[in-house]
Order: sequence, then structure tokens, then C-alpha cells
Amino acid sequence: MIHPTAIIDSHAEIDSNVKIGPYTIINANVSIGAGTVIGPHVTIDPYVEIAPNCQIFQYASIGAAPQAVKFKGEKTYLKIGRNTVIREFATLNRGTAFGGGVTEVGEDNFLMAYTHVAHDCKTGKGVIMANNATLAGHITIGNHVIIGGLVAIHQFVRIGAHAYIGGKSAVVKDIPPYVIAAGDRAILYGLNKVGLQRHGFSANTVSQLKKAYRIIFRIGLTVNEAVERVLAEVENIPEVLDFVNFIKSTERGITR
Repeated sequence: MIHPTAIIDSHAEIDSNVKIGPYTIINANVSIGAGTVIGPHVTIDPYVEIAPNCQIFQYASIGAAPQAVKFKGEKTYLKIGRNTVIREFATLNRGTAFGGGVTEVGEDNFLMAYTHVAHDCKTGKGVIMANNATLAGHITIGNHVIIGGLVAIHQFVRIGAHAYIGGKSAVVKDIPPYVIAAGDRAILYGLNKVGLQRHGFSANTVSQLKKAYRIIFRIGLTVNEAVERVLAEVENIPEVLDFVNFIKSTERGITR
């Protein structure tokens, strides 16, 4: 059902099983999948792809031009994964030609009120951003990350899978997977044990990650020394290798 006051460009591709509320504006070159519900007063700009079964609440701004002074109006995109919820006044911007051209929000994301996803960001599956959490440009967020309210993340930062960032944090360096971080500037507080348990990680996996965490962050070794010791002393299960490889591949440096 499309409310009669909604303004829909004739070149938008909208599944017949989509609901669109009053005074919403949908521009050309937009595609919206079946089962998606869009509330009143939403604006969806060109070159946006919304997968099935999403829910977008009132006053959200979806696919506006990136807030980047080097952007010159190039054709760039925003893609939103299925089953994602976008709450009131959230802002999601398209990518930039110099940053890859695409902003991607993964499946099953929950973006609460006033959240901001800037140009060329990529979020994984099951990401939660609490109220007023903001992503600067070119940020990569792993699967099942939780970002607390009023968190600000610096451009080009990476957040590893299953990490938890406490509210009012300022994040300026990469945060490894499976950890808790918080503060201004954010520091690490150990493994995200509760999150790992909720997602079914075994006791052995948590134990091995705990050993790796201690070697890398608690006994004063250099990164190279710590990585070598982890690979020699800790069971090389996939999660430990993910943890080590994330740290080895950092460009901005690792939050400690």
C-alpha cells in the first residue's frame, strides 16, 4: 500500500508488497524489495537498493549525497541488506567515487534513532548501532558488532566481528574482533564474553581467545613478538587466527 500523499518517481522499482507512508519521497533509480515498510516523511534519494523485509521509520534520510568536499556528483550507491531496521532521523549516505562508490549496510542491522552511516562504510550482518552512534567515512564494521549510544568512530577505522563498544566512546584506532572497548579515547576491557556466549561460541574457543588476548595485550610484547607467541602457544582455531590476522593487517593501529 502506498499512501496517496507519497511522491514516487516513475523510474523507481518498488515491489507490489511494499508499504509507503504519507509524505515520503522516493526518487528515481531506487529499488525496494518485497515486504519492506517505509514510514511517513522518509526521503530516499537516487541510486539506493533496499532489500526485502526492511523497516524504515519516519524522517529517515536514505541515500543522500556524501558529506565529502571532494564529491563532485558522481553516480554512487547505497545498498541496504534484508531485514534491516532503520529508526527515526537516521542518515545513511551514498559512497564516493574515490572511496569505492558504495556504502553497504548488511543484513539484519538495527540502526537506532539519529544514527549516521557516512560514505563508503560497510557494516556486516547483525550490527546494532544505538541512538546517536556515528560512523565517519570508509569504516568497516564486522558481523554482530554492537555500538553503544553517542559513540563516534573515526574515518578508516575497522571494528572486528563480535566486538562491543560502550556508550559515549571515541574510537580512533582499529578494535579487534571479540573484545569490549569503551572510553574517550577508547581502550580495551577484555573479551566480549557475554556476546560470545550468546552467539554460541564454545567454552574452548573463549578460553583460547582469552589466552591470545593476554599474550598480545597484557605482557608487554611488541605486536610481532606477541603474534609469534600466540601462533606457537595457542590453539590455532579459526577465531584465534581471525584475531591475529586482524591485528597484523591494521593500518591505523590497534586500540589497546
